Amino acid sequence: MSDPGAHGLADSVAAAAAGAATARGDRRVVVLIDGRSGTGKTTLGDAVAERLGAQVAHLDSVYPGWDGLRAAADAVVTDVLGGPSGYRRWDWGTSRQADWTAVDPDLPIVVEGCGALSRASAPLASLRVWLEADDDVRWDRAIGRDGEVFAREWERWAAQERAFIAAEDPAALADVVLRT
Repeated sequence: MSDPGAHGLADSVAAAAAGAATARGDRRVVVLIDGRSGTGKTTLGDAVAERLGAQVAHLDSVYPGWDGLRAAADAVVTDVLGGPSGYRRWDWGTSRQADWTAVDPDLPIVVEGCGALSRASAPLASLRVWLEADDDVRWDRAIGRDGEVFAREWERWAAQERAFIAAEDPAALADVVLRT
């Protein structure tokens, strides 16, 4: 996050999350950051986590393959923020589930990725954030980051994003909607 405004944004989100957790009486700060591919979820999530001293669950590590958005959204509730306190990592190189990644249920956590914010996960969060960006900006960012592999899967993934958004309406569940 080389943009000074981006640093201020992360500071603001972290402060809002800490304040919301205190006001709600949460035992830990839980921040959910959602949005479509290329909106800046990972960048913001990492920066907010750094400011909060929080662990981060990147849903890119949880999706069980290119058709796994809904499964990862469910895992946020049942595994990441649920009793198991962790998730089964997806190995993109072998297209198989890999090791279990534990999450400390007592430490603050930022969960970022499309599918982080659903009707089931919203009540578990101190702060819910939805990110938006123009389609051409999202494409440039995502393909610039992930290259030709993602370019081939863009529409397949976008169809899941659209279905998830239609079913869950995460922007309406968000405390904060940011245009990046």
